[in-house]
Amino acid sequence: MNFTSQFLSEAQQVASQFDAAAIDALVDELALVRDRGGRLFILGVGGSAANASHAVNDFRKICGFECYAPTDNVSELTARTNDDGWSSVFVEWLKGSRLQARDGLLIFSVGGGNVEKNVSPNLVTAIQLAQQVGASVMGIVGRDGGFTARAAKACVIVPTVNPVHVTPHSEAFQAVIWHLLVSHPKLKVGQTKWESTR
Repeated sequence: MNFTSQFLSEAQQVASQFDAAAIDALVDELALVRDRGGRLFILGVGGSAANASHAVNDFRKICGFECYAPTDNVSELTARTNDDGWSSVFVEWLKGSRLQARDGLLIFSVGGGNVEKNVSPNLVTAIQLAQQVGASVMGIVGRDGGFTARAAKACVIVPTVNPVHVTPHSEAFQAVIWHLLVSHPKLKVGQTKWESTR
């Protein structure tokens, strides 16, 4: 089997191994956030930050959320990183946004954050703030889910079928899952353009 066939086969295996109940729990938690008038903050770094930006568009336009990604403001992101350090960049942004109990935090991450290994500590500190104020913590993560999976009310873990491809599959399937979410009848309130054009 050549590389292309192997990679596509792995993607099929990932898709077939998802926990549908975990996805449904994420749908329900997101619906609760919106129903109580909460805002949704989507956090990610690297490729997950790009996914967060795209997902913000979808949750706002298709599902009627008030939704934001801190990484969409590169000036504030780099100022906070430069002045205060990378590990506090999200938590300070959320403090400035006055994160409240009715709000939700949705984490996109390959590993979910791990302070001991100094991997995405900025996600961990943001989640800790959410826990302190009582906001909902949710995630779409890879590997074992890291700190996000342990702290979240609802978390979808992208199955690992090949440890060499954890990152590409995790980031690719973040997109599959969030598109499932915004298409779900419990969340979708707006019609997408091409499906409404006959």
